[in-house]
Amino acid sequence: MSLNSVRAREAAIPAVFVACAGIGLLALGSQAHAATLSGNAVLTSDYVWRGTTQTQGDAAVQAGFKLAGDSGFYGSVWGSNVEFAPETHASSELDFTVGWGGALSDKWALDVNLLRYQYPSTTVDLNWTELNGTLTYDSNYWLSMGYSTQALGGDEDGLYTQVGAKFPINDAFRLEGAVGYYYLDGYSAAADSYLHGQLSAVWAVKAPLELRVTAHATDSNAEDIFGGDFAGNRIEAALQASF
Repeated sequence: MSLNSVRAREAAIPAVFVACAGIGLLALGSQAHAATLSGNAVLTSDYVWRGTTQTQGDAAVQAGFKLAGDSGFYGSVWGSNVEFAPETHASSELDFTVGWGGALSDKWALDVNLLRYQYPSTTVDLNWTELNGTLTYDSNYWLSMGYSTQALGGDEDGLYTQVGAKFPINDAFRLEGAVGYYYLDGYSAAADSYLHGQLSAVWAVKAPLELRVTAHATDSNAEDIFGGDFAGNRIEAALQASF
């Protein structure tokens, strides 16, 4: 691929995101009287994303807000501290999302969104955009997919797939499990994909607080791609408040 083609593709992705964001905001604006604002705040022992730590095993403080209309269109913003390789100077992440979510039938629901990852404090360009979709059955089983032509801030394609399930024990306790597969075309010479899994025990302490303990595991490919400090097995504990 030529340099001009790469630059054109890189320029097109943010433009598409801005256009979709504009459409979403217009849709929300037209029904502002019916919009609902929600949010959450999290204190976690480790920010783990798709099986790999984003804080090198350190704690993270996270918060997000979502504005949703009755039609299903929504916009959200979410932020966390991060800690990547020292030369990137990355210390924060902001995620901006526009999308639509709603019921397809009594059992099935769909969410489709465009997500922009922003790292405002970096000295290199790590920003990227991803198209995501999640199909949910009976509120307890899901299939998610995410696709980007700038996976992990690079110049190559990435396709992420996850299947998961919730297993309620009673009104206060539940178990959650998920398995994810990330195909990264040309991202690393060490491997072009990796597999990860996670199992969580969740306790609804008292509204709006929820305590979650999660065991994460990745295959050896993840360690080859990201290094042993970022991939592998780890335990994460998080306290979340929703409002």
